[in-house]
Amino acid sequence: MALSGIRAWRTAFLTLRDETLTFPPRTLLPDLLRNLIFSHSEILVSAASALPPHEIASDLILLVELAGAISEGEDVEYTFINTCHLIHDVSCRIRLEMNSSSWVVMFGFFEKMVQWSLCTDTKTACSGNAARMKAIREILEILRNCSLAENSKILELLLHIISRSHAVLFCSSYSSGNQRYAIDIGTKIPKCNDLWEVQTIAFSMIGDAFSRNGSNISVNMWQSMLEVLRKVIDGLVSRSLLVEDYVMSRFYNSLLHCLHLVLSDPKGSLSEHVAGFVASLQMFFTYGITNKSLVVFKEKEFSSINLNSRLEQSRKIERGGTYRPPHLRKREEMSVQPFKARGFRCSSDCEPFGLGFMSSDSEHSDSDGPVKDTDRFRCSKARIAAIICIQDLCEADPKSLTAYWPMLLPTNDVLQLRKYQATLMTCLLFDPILKTRMASASALAAMLDGPSSVFLQVAEYKESTKCGSFTTLSSSLGQILMQLHAGLLYLIQHETHSGLLASVFKLLMLLISATPYIRMPIELLPTVISTVHKRILEDFSLKTNQTSLLATALSCLASALSTSPPSSQVAELLQEGTSTDVVGVQPNSSVLGSMFQFSQRVMHPTIAFEALQALRAVSHNYPNVMAAYWEQVSATVYGLLREGGPDCPIYEVQSRPWKVDVGNALGSTPEKCTMAAIRVLDECLRATSGFKGTDNLLEDKLLDTPFTSDCTRTKKISSAPWYELNGSEVSEGNLTGYSSGVKQWCEAIEKHLPSTLLHKAPMVRAASVTCFAGTTSSVFFLLPKEKQDFIISSVISLAISDEVPSVRAAACRAIGVISCFPQIFESTEILVEFIRAAEINTHDTLVSVRITASWALANICDSLRHRASDLHLDKCSSGPNAYSGSISLLAECALRLTKDGDKQKFDVGKHLRIHMTPKKVID
Repeated sequence: MALSGIRAWRTAFLTLRDETLTFPPRTLLPDLLRNLIFSHSEILVSAASALPPHEIASDLILLVELAGAISEGEDVEYTFINTCHLIHDVSCRIRLEMNSSSWVVMFGFFEKMVQWSLCTDTKTACSGNAARMKAIREILEILRNCSLAENSKILELLLHIISRSHAVLFCSSYSSGNQRYAIDIGTKIPKCNDLWEVQTIAFSMIGDAFSRNGSNISVNMWQSMLEVLRKVIDGLVSRSLLVEDYVMSRFYNSLLHCLHLVLSDPKGSLSEHVAGFVASLQMFFTYGITNKSLVVFKEKEFSSINLNSRLEQSRKIERGGTYRPPHLRKREEMSVQPFKARGFRCSSDCEPFGLGFMSSDSEHSDSDGPVKDTDRFRCSKARIAAIICIQDLCEADPKSLTAYWPMLLPTNDVLQLRKYQATLMTCLLFDPILKTRMASASALAAMLDGPSSVFLQVAEYKESTKCGSFTTLSSSLGQILMQLHAGLLYLIQHETHSGLLASVFKLLMLLISATPYIRMPIELLPTVISTVHKRILEDFSLKTNQTSLLATALSCLASALSTSPPSSQVAELLQEGTSTDVVGVQPNSSVLGSMFQFSQRVMHPTIAFEALQALRAVSHNYPNVMAAYWEQVSATVYGLLREGGPDCPIYEVQSRPWKVDVGNALGSTPEKCTMAAIRVLDECLRATSGFKGTDNLLEDKLLDTPFTSDCTRTKKISSAPWYELNGSEVSEGNLTGYSSGVKQWCEAIEKHLPSTLLHKAPMVRAASVTCFAGTTSSVFFLLPKEKQDFIISSVISLAISDEVPSVRAAACRAIGVISCFPQIFESTEILVEFIRAAEINTHDTLVSVRITASWALANICDSLRHRASDLHLDKCSSGPNAYSGSISLLAECALRLTKDGDKQKFDVGKHLRIHMTPKKVID
């Protein structure tokens, strides 16, 4: 049988070659192809697997060349269609192996076939001609089996197929021809399911090619794909062709997924396409869940009160009752209501919140559950894909997207379903499918992250009673921020799904960092803190299985508390319960009481760490409030240092020098927890000491922004952050007994710092020595002599002996601070040791260490210069000549630093040489 098939193949194609070379031809070409090839196609196809691949390729190229030469007559359709059938059937048996020139000929024929089949002047193109549509689908299957070497040619042909089919579907000759009425949107579209299917397959193949080999796609090809996608989507949206049935939902999913792949790997500018894509994609936000022609939404149905009950009902459905296997669910559905046909429109009976949240695609597979649920989930895939495309646009071109925020984000009535316009926030609040809500949260996070945080700094909320025709950008952004706060805070109060709630907390953190609260309503930030704190107490404080979620919530609370500048309303909120917060009892209703409770060692290390971060934020922003909590701070830190068990050692005393494993430089979670506790201690010591500095963390952050990166600011490292609220002190009387800070410093030096300065973790040692950079001269010189010696010896020893750069840098910072204290250099030994410790670190390989050490030298020089006029050197125990050696060392350092190629070193050396006058100091 195989031999007879081979003989038939070779006989047919040899005869075909001979006949076509005869002039004049004895038989017409269409008849020749019909008699020799098409009438024996089954036998020829069966023999393909036994023939050499190069012979098959040569014969098929001859066939397409001859078939393509037929340009008119009734035999064109027969010849074209049968040629496609034969090539397709052969390609199903063997893999076609052709060179580039052969593929060019093959693709040329396919392009001609597509152009002929999808001619907009031929009514049969959209009348359901099964033979033509089958031939085009066969072409798509042939292309799917082509080698990757012809990827660009394949993409060009696929785009051609899409363009031609799109032209047929939207041509004017068929806008009033064979149509069906889409009652859900009130428009008319051609009934060309075959063409929609063809486009679905083509977009799917483009997506596969892009995901498989996207890095090798040229810029021109990427631009062509983007333009075709834009044209198709604009055509759909311009005529409101969003039909909710099986065929169209598959088409939308394929189209949007392809768009996602193209947008996620941009090879050019998207700015000219952003506006069109935003307007188009927004229409998909409610695809499958609304029926605008039949359903009339009433405002009262979507008030915030009813929203709560609807959400609760939805969650009950999500949790569900007894599990029913798929076959029983199908049987019950059939007994209640027969299945609808494929044309089922999932929105016809899809009320808002009428669906439970679904956790996975498997719950809606094509073979699991009733058809209604399957179509409903398929519609949700289109919504998710549209939201993901918005996120892609934001990540690819955030600057262009900011102009369209009012279209994507709410400006009013966020807790009410919108009749005509959906936003990402309405998807997050109201969508009945959990995955859609999660996608909305991710897209919102992308919009609020990155450059957008700078863009939002111009926002300003103005409550106006008049509805004017023009709204400034700052006012529009202010309204958007207010609505985002309202929606997220509502979800924090009512959401029960832990995964979505964690996303909402993270989204709120981004919103907090991007919101200029100083230009927003004064009650907004306290409301955020109270809402998050209330949810923590109600749902997480006594639950042991939600550690991650509680840690995320605490991190969100810390972000709110660290917002700058500080708010007097937040200070009043933090003062609530000051007299009743006691360590060791159940979490107090006050914010600080809860944070102290969560920071205990008995808590999970991650929870304790986040609680300590929140306490540090309070200490940093509201030092007067935190000063009243010294006893709780001291007890908390001491407990973390002394109560570590053998399985989780918190500290370990070692002798210097230390060796550190670079791979574990960041330390474990207990070590991070200890470091956070020391930082809380540091901030609280600064508060009780009355430390006022010039460093401002907000200014440091703004220096990294495009608006302020060019400004120049001179700054000493001899200070730490300190904020003063407008008006009088936040809490008068809170500092009674703490004004000097001597008692607190003595306690810290006796109980906490000796062990932490010898801690095995570099991060803990660095945090501990940083505490010394927060003392003041008034406190330092009131300390007992042994405490002063302990501080000085510790910073010198760590600056010289510690092998970890971050610890040495922190010690040099402390040296730079202490060197500014009056009378600190009455002892020349201290001066010499400070200069020696700083000078050694100016040789470090890390620039962060060199900078800190160099500025420590600069501060020493400044101290000597400023004290030259009022220092009575004759009263110094060492005599005036004792300083000459130190000054000579400074001069030597200045000369060496100015000769160094490092700009930081050069600047410091120049500073030393300008401000240091040895003769003036000695005189």
